[in-house]
Amino acid sequence: MKKWSIRMKITLWFAGALVLMVALTYGVLLSVSHQVIQKTVRDGLIETVENNVDEIEFYETLDEMNLAGDVDQFMAWKDGYLEVDDDFLDQVNGIYTALYDSSQSLLYGENPIAMESLEIPLENAVIRKLKVEGVLYYIFDRELEGEGLDGLWLRGVVSEEQTRAEMSSITRLSLVLMPVLLILAVIGGYIIAGRMLWPVRKISETAEEICNGNDLKKRIDVGEGQDELHQLAAGFNGMFERLDQAFEMEKQFTSDASHELRTPVAVILAQCELMMGEEKSPEEYQHALNVIERQSRKMSKLIQDLLMYTRLELKTDKYKKEQVSLSEIAESVCEDMALIRRKGITLTRQVQEGITCSGNQMLLTRLLVNLISNAYRYGKENGHILVKLEKNTDEIRLSVEDDGIGIAREEQERIFRRFYQTDSSRTGEGTGLGLSMVRQIAEFHGGTVQVESVPGKGSIFTFLMFL
Repeated sequence: MKKWSIRMKITLWFAGALVLMVALTYGVLLSVSHQVIQKTVRDGLIETVENNVDEIEFYETLDEMNLAGDVDQFMAWKDGYLEVDDDFLDQVNGIYTALYDSSQSLLYGENPIAMESLEIPLENAVIRKLKVEGVLYYIFDRELEGEGLDGLWLRGVVSEEQTRAEMSSITRLSLVLMPVLLILAVIGGYIIAGRMLWPVRKISETAEEICNGNDLKKRIDVGEGQDELHQLAAGFNGMFERLDQAFEMEKQFTSDASHELRTPVAVILAQCELMMGEEKSPEEYQHALNVIERQSRKMSKLIQDLLMYTRLELKTDKYKKEQVSLSEIAESVCEDMALIRRKGITLTRQVQEGITCSGNQMLLTRLLVNLISNAYRYGKENGHILVKLEKNTDEIRLSVEDDGIGIAREEQERIFRRFYQTDSSRTGEGTGLGLSMVRQIAEFHGGTVQVESVPGKGSIFTFLMFL
């Protein structure tokens, strides 16, 4: 059974459940059908007799009768005549109806146990039982009421054989229909199971194709739907999408890292080869060591920034969130960076007190440091940097404003790309990851970063965290 397909297992379980249900149905049918049909036959006996009560009428003279085209039966009764509708005397579903007088003399009609039933006295509206030659009969008497009908009775008789015949007919029909319905249900279940498991087969085939062809861009197409299997397919597609993104980011990371590291490595190798040649003066050796140290520090910073950027991009659990004071972070960073005084630039701040948020203190510090460093790097001589932190009902706003060289409108979106630098801003400092990291940190905290800039007048970078 372990080698069977899920479709076959589902079908077998379904078939077993149906067989059990059919068996229980037969058991219930055999246990209750006899009582149900008996009640039905007795109800039919009473209904037939009651309907025939209205088919007998009394007339004092023949002149009162309308004999034209009439096929009813007429008989003398006491001081007049009885008109009996001939239809009521027909056997109806095995039920016989006969007309009696109060002395149990059969006046009209048919009774298969006329002699035997004489031992059952007439009793109005009561069902009695009488067994004749091993066959059980039900007897129902009804006293007639109305003018001239005194002393007249209708007696209805039906055999239990009628009950058995109906039950046998139902049983035979069930024996034929139940297996047919069972087979049709099993076939239908097999087809439905195949349709239900079709998405699973598609998932398996697509996963195998991806595995064999290394094509992470391939997706599982199972059509529209909201059931669990369509949700599973959507989950796999999301997983493939994430794997594809991770693979592309890995390739991009490798390409970017190799590109950015190529220059400092080349400089270091060149200095080493130069110093390993003919003998140099102490000043030349010192200069070479300074160049190697500077390029090594640049490489170290670049590698650290790349690792941090990648962790943020992949949304790993490296950075934990907790309740932090954004006001204290802004005050501390501004106080430290105001001491730089590069290019004679002055740093001032307007920080609203008591602003807290759920975030990572190290990343939020890095975000503000990167924005202020960027403002210093591209600010003008004796310029000014303003850091503002404020909170309103639905957002926290942290902005860094400078009066530096500004950014052209067509460049404002590109500056957030990894390693992107405009020609006008290329100073040889930094790694080209500062603003890219700012955007990643902002998105990590559920926020966004915006830029407003006018070339020659300065820029405003704003970090928005939504509450």
